[in-house]
Formats: sequence, C-alpha cells, structure tokens
Amino acid sequence: MLPFNLGIPEVIVILGIALVIFGPKKLPELGKNLGKGLRNFKESLTSAATEMKAGFTDEDSSKKD
Repeated sequence: MLPFNLGIPEVIVILGIALVIFGPKKLPELGKNLGKGLRNFKESLTSAATEMKAGFTDEDSSKKD
C-alpha cells in the first residue's frame, strides 16, 4: 500500500501528468531536488528532536538538585 491510499494506477497517472508538464529532461532533476529537500527536512527534524530531548534532560537534572 502506498502513502495517502494511492494505488498503482493513480501513481502512474500522476507520473504521466508530471512527464507531460515538465518533460523527460527536467523530470530526473526535479526528482533529485525533491529527494535532497526531503533529506534536509528529515535531518532538521532529527536535530530538533535531539536538541529538545537534551533540553528536557537538562531541565530534569537541574530540578533534582
């Protein structure tokens, strides 16, 4: 099962429309940029969660003193 309850036919239609709009030469570049953007977003979420956990740990240790 794909995300957002999309089936294989829907994904094929979406890819076909993207191919018509952007053309075959631009499509790989768009995919690469989208992947980079998602990777950066994931890294920023991970670092924010790490900083948040560190902040909570620091608050907990200062309350115990």
